[in-house]
Amino acid sequence: MSITPKPSITSVLEQNLIMELAAKNRRIDGRSLTDYREIRIERGIIEKANGSAQVSIGKTKVMAGVKLELGEPFPDTPDEGVLTVNAEFTPIASPTFELGPPGENSIELARIVDRNLRESKAVDLKKLCITPGKKVFIVFIDINILNHDGNLIDASTYAALAALLDTKMSNFELNDGEVVFKDGVQPLPMNNYPVPVTFAKIGRALMMDPQLQEEDIMSTRLTIGIDKDGCICAVQKGGMGELEPDDVRNAVGLAIEKSKELRTLIIGG
Repeated sequence: MSITPKPSITSVLEQNLIMELAAKNRRIDGRSLTDYREIRIERGIIEKANGSAQVSIGKTKVMAGVKLELGEPFPDTPDEGVLTVNAEFTPIASPTFELGPPGENSIELARIVDRNLRESKAVDLKKLCITPGKKVFIVFIDINILNHDGNLIDASTYAALAALLDTKMSNFELNDGEVVFKDGVQPLPMNNYPVPVTFAKIGRALMMDPQLQEEDIMSTRLTIGIDKDGCICAVQKGGMGELEPDDVRNAVGLAIEKSKELRTLIIGG
């Protein structure tokens, strides 16, 4: 994901093979250009979180947890709750990840996930306002990468969305301006279900759901976020390469079609 050049983890022989196959619209793992790897979704995997989910795309594995807390709204949105996304890269997920403060990759990943959720208005933040200008619910989404084998953007966003759908809020009432929690829970108010679809450009081929070796040699990455109405809610380009107008048009059409299948899997998973 990084724009900072790093040594390739793919051998020259593998790079040449991937390039040769791409020129014939083929891939090193036998998939077609528009095939995803197997996707598995598990919900409710963290007992102490308000919501959680783990998503695997092939060997890539991501876990997301949601925590709700009371806090103050932002000054420019006094009548809305707050949504915040963080991503954690640890060395257990990849030998290229390092311990320490968030790097550019984890910051970029968190921003892309946040953008898809925020721009599609996935969470009804107005319903998370308790007292305008004073007290709201804050939704914390923490993303942990468990194994990195490519396409962290899609896996992380699917995990975040599945975790939000798994989230339960305690019932509450206001008593002299104070929040008093009651028995029972309710689902987090949701408005939308954004689904990003990521492509890697290798040679002239656009490959959906790139695995790690493909990401390692791609010239450009393109992620198209599609909302529940089939409209684009977010676009993110990565890499130093260029895209032709036909590349973008092709990617948008493919993303709209694929997002329907993926959304059904995430909502029903």
